Amino acid sequence: MADRAMWTVGGTHAPAYLYDLDTVHRAHKALRAALPTPSRLLYSLKANPHPAIVRSLAALGCGAEVSSTGELAAALNAGVAPGDIQYTGPGKSDAEVAEAVKAGVGWFSVDSTTGLRQVAAATAAAGLPATVLLRLNGVAPVPGQGLAMTGAASPFGADTGWVRAAPADFAGVAGFHVYLGTNLADEAALLAQFEAALATAAATAAALDLRPRLLNLGGGFGAPFARPGPLPGFPTLATRLAARLDATFPGWRAGRPQVVFESGRYLTATAGALYTRVADVKDSHGRPVVVLESGINHLGGLSGLRRLPPIVPELQRSGGTADVLRRAIVAGPLCTPLDTWATSADVPAVRPGDLVRVPNVGAYGLSASLLAFLGHPLPREVVLAFGAVLDVSQLSLVRRGLPAAASAAERS
Repeated sequence: MADRAMWTVGGTHAPAYLYDLDTVHRAHKALRAALPTPSRLLYSLKANPHPAIVRSLAALGCGAEVSSTGELAAALNAGVAPGDIQYTGPGKSDAEVAEAVKAGVGWFSVDSTTGLRQVAAATAAAGLPATVLLRLNGVAPVPGQGLAMTGAASPFGADTGWVRAAPADFAGVAGFHVYLGTNLADEAALLAQFEAALATAAATAAALDLRPRLLNLGGGFGAPFARPGPLPGFPTLATRLAARLDATFPGWRAGRPQVVFESGRYLTATAGALYTRVADVKDSHGRPVVVLESGINHLGGLSGLRRLPPIVPELQRSGGTADVLRRAIVAGPLCTPLDTWATSADVPAVRPGDLVRVPNVGAYGLSASLLAFLGHPLPREVVLAFGAVLDVSQLSLVRRGLPAAASAAERS
């Protein structure tokens, strides 16, 4: 779709996220070329569970990595085969494991003996099989990680020390899931992560006297976020990683073990942009303040609460002057001082009503808002009156179709 048409469609529906499936296809092709053959690729729905994106990637051969009943439903509704779904997460409830088993989920990644017992109980009750991977927490974090997932005290994974100390506790494990970090744009750092993952898996396999059938090496493939720029390239990763696999698991080329990777950010980040209008522009204590119709309720909710680094998005504008507002505060419409995207950013000299775009937010955009992240069900709300239960209800996020206001010509 031409850039002008994107601005037209985005402006018609703003605030709006616009996703380009052609870009998703190109990202998938680039990532497949960077991975050793043979290997499988899972799409991590936490990046963006939009059904059109999940359906498109499933058609390209991607399985799904899910972490909640909401994501499981999204994957199944988009046509992902249950046997191609991996259920991950450190805090699964008995009910959600049972639901996933009954749905035919192919394999589970568990983080402890509790997780092993959960899956064993659910499969016994349902009379259905499931493959179990043990997620491993290595000894030390790998340098260069964008966001460390293991290698320190963590809810993710089983510490390799206590796995090796009590191998009998992990009988029935079919393989390993080793995901050490995420958002790595440097090929050398990415290779180092996979090398550490392979070493951790090989040492643990030896301690358990296990020949793993499945080995999920995670992902960590970086992508730009809320700033312009292309996807990073990994031109030598496939060849170099294949050599490391030959050295540690020589049967992998014949599927012993089957090697799996997962990605969400790389596949979708550059395919999405957020379009929003400027609600107000003012000066406060000598500083320009730009108030948008979108805030941390639409983008960057976790960073807005200071739990992650600020996103500092770049605002793009179609047309207008080249003037710039220096050291501007970029805020949203919520009645809290936390609703800021940037506290000191250089932005175009916009006016109320102007349309702006935040690029490269196809991953962890709307899906990372405070209510929508990971698709877990919202808590129930119970109302009491005179000591009796008056009402029990539960909010839910429901996707409903809307008419497309843009013409076919504008979308071409």
